[in-house]
Amino acid sequence: MVPKIAMIGGGSWATAIVKMLADNLSEKEIFWWMRNETAIEHIKKFKHNPHYLSSVELKLAGDHISSDIHSIIESADFVILNVPAAFLKETLSTITPEDLKGKKIVSAIKGIVPEDNLIIGEFLHEKYNIPYHDILVVSGPCHAEEVAFEKLSYLTIACTDVEKAAVFASFLNTRYIKTNVSDDIFGTEYAAVLKNIYAVASGICHGLGYGDNFQAVLISNAISEMKRFVDEVHPIDRDIKESAYLGDLLVTAYSQFSRNRTFGNMVGKGYTVKSAQLEMNMVAEGYYAAKCMHIKNQAYNVDMPICKAVHSIIYEKRSPQIEMKLLAEKLS
Repeated sequence: MVPKIAMIGGGSWATAIVKMLADNLSEKEIFWWMRNETAIEHIKKFKHNPHYLSSVELKLAGDHISSDIHSIIESADFVILNVPAAFLKETLSTITPEDLKGKKIVSAIKGIVPEDNLIIGEFLHEKYNIPYHDILVVSGPCHAEEVAFEKLSYLTIACTDVEKAAVFASFLNTRYIKTNVSDDIFGTEYAAVLKNIYAVASGICHGLGYGDNFQAVLISNAISEMKRFVDEVHPIDRDIKESAYLGDLLVTAYSQFSRNRTFGNMVGKGYTVKSAQLEMNMVAEGYYAAKCMHIKNQAYNVDMPICKAVHSIIYEKRSPQIEMKLLAEKLS
């Protein structure tokens, strides 16, 4: 049986993963759902996404791209979810647990579902009855823009069933993508949520004029903060220095392609949260994650001063200058 893989989402990261799948030499069929009919017709005709990574040639059959989410999911063995976490419930609003039964569900979403305050794996398990051994998580460090340029990048595929993780990883390996596997779906998901908050903090500090020396201290403390939280929520033997944790944090906090750092930078320079969001015209997952993690941590009470500072600035409209000055006194 030729494996069938469905991509749900039409943004830059979805486009990048479709490119990886198409460039990978193993036999497979690729299906792609996106909402935008105009973009679908453009891709069918010109083999490029007109809105995201438009330089990338997309090598898949035109009749495998559709705005009918039911037909795309029905076709698939593996379903990759790759829409902003805030829009996941809307995207799956007509999908039932029966529609996903028996399929391997892959989360390429680095966010947390608002209102439910659930990471994607928990959301799929609770709302769609997906067993954890059928849930996979894709972690970086990997920016879509560098995939477009075929810059050497690394991905970690996590699943409680590492054999399934290895199978899916084999679909992504190319000359410019290397993959690792992990059994830590909870730790890698929470790390992906938290690193976006820390990238917002990094951006705010940059916007305020803090230098590289302070940024190094900030991110050193951020990885310690991340470890405290993931060890509390899901205490297993993990190495926080691995690329799925520390590596993804570093690239998101420092890269020119990081939308969360860009969002934070604008806030640090004096933009209101709303104006920064409007000007970016892209979703910064750290915005939603800051509120969700603030609520979630009330149950765990982990010491998380960086997350707390970002929440205070974004949601309580506290002065970035004052909050970061107070935070600086708590870092070591």
